[in-house]
Amino acid sequence: MYGSTAHNIYAQNNVGIESPAKLIEMLYEGVLRFNAQAKKAIKDGDIEKRVHWINRSTAIITELISILDMKQGNVSEYLEGLYNYEIKLLAEAGALNSIEKMDEVSNVFKGLLEAWRESTDVA
Repeated sequence: MYGSTAHNIYAQNNVGIESPAKLIEMLYEGVLRFNAQAKKAIKDGDIEKRVHWINRSTAIITELISILDMKQGNVSEYLEGLYNYEIKLLAEAGALNSIEKMDEVSNVFKGLLEAWRESTDVA
């Protein structure tokens, strides 16, 4: 449902993406950017924006799940579980207006982005 939307948004906005590795980096950055906006909306008490930005982050994470290559074994299985847990945390953050849960998701994606950059030399 969300997956193709996230990919289409990035594809439209970044026609010249150099590689699939760069796309993953951009998706991680998108989660971080949208989470920051959602966190601001929570602080401001803006329900509409909170829902919008959490939905955008969820769409990207759903896209990340859809592009996992499950033939790669343990790493893909681990990431699938991690991504699904992060979606659960985003839902809880929205329902509870929890900045702490937003921060937890952002911290995970900061770590993933850093590891991705190190492993792909995209930085």
